[in-house]
Amino acid sequence: MTITAILHGKGHHIVVAAPDDPVRQAVALLAEHRIGAVPVVDGDTVVGVFSERDLVYCLRAGDTAVLDRPLREVMTAPAVTVTPADGVMGALSLMTRRRIRHLPVVESGRMIGLVSIGDLVKYRIERVEADAAAMRDYIQQA
Repeated sequence: MTITAILHGKGHHIVVAAPDDPVRQAVALLAEHRIGAVPVVDGDTVVGVFSERDLVYCLRAGDTAVLDRPLREVMTAPAVTVTPADGVMGALSLMTRRRIRHLPVVESGRMIGLVSIGDLVKYRIERVEADAAAMRDYIQQA
């Protein structure tokens, strides 16, 4: 099971932000699209990820002026990425080790998708359920 299978199921549409976009604009994107993170892209290159967690870190001291700072100053960088050929279990392990919930999918230096921990867990559960159903069918036929 590879990241390619996840992208086939969810599509390749990605909401992105630019490094010079203000934090306020990225927060609006998160709210508008009901997402937890947005890749920060410079041209075709993923330079970081801005997440809800980054926003919380920025606001922890009560300084709302951070909302007008550029993303490049507050995003998590460099971005931790995967390729379409990477395995789902490897990506889950990477997310666990790095304590992150979103991975840009990069191929030939260009971002082609984004997977979340929810996407990966959903796919794994579907595969386990399909395997269990196949095993039940096999046992019933025997």
